[in-house]
Amino acid sequence: MKKQTIVAALLAAGSVTAAMAQASGEGPWMVRARAVHLDMANKDGTGLGLSVNNKTIPEVDVSYFFTPNIAAELVLTSPQKQTVSLGGASIGTFKHLPPSFLLQYHFTGLGGYKPYVGAGVNYTRITSVNLLGGTADLEDDSWGGALQVGMDIPLDKNWSLNFDVKKVYIRSNVFVDGANQGTLKLDPLLVGVGLGYRF
Repeated sequence: MKKQTIVAALLAAGSVTAAMAQASGEGPWMVRARAVHLDMANKDGTGLGLSVNNKTIPEVDVSYFFTPNIAAELVLTSPQKQTVSLGGASIGTFKHLPPSFLLQYHFTGLGGYKPYVGAGVNYTRITSVNLLGGTADLEDDSWGGALQVGMDIPLDKNWSLNFDVKKVYIRSNVFVDGANQGTLKLDPLLVGVGLGYRF
């Protein structure tokens, strides 16, 4: 009975917040597609002179508006292949999948501009590591914070132009012949532009 009461309360709360979002004349869901440039910080704590390349990647996010001001956003992309360099020379590659989950505050009442700020967590899964012919390795995953600022500029009732900047904290310990050499902090700045659709 207690579980049923809790479930009923959660459903009621969800219905109320969705109604509040819809009261603004907009649906509670928003999907954005962006082209995002990753600019790696490359703070090398190993002393080896390691760096990881910058690149532009596709990004998709899904947001749910609990109220006209408060939303949650899940940021997704496909696994990305990166090149690791030592002293400017490539020593191999790895792949990473870096989804982020953020809570956002959206500012309202600014006419045709809808800026927002967000903060949350990033989880990066590192796979397919191939460094120094297999003698070097990276940790399998990374947990870190994520910060965000952005703006939606409505084009019509549903569509909007989106500009978005995120700072994501991604780091991995580096191992050579099984010995921990220290931490490579990628901590990329992600600058994106794209389109959003709200429904």
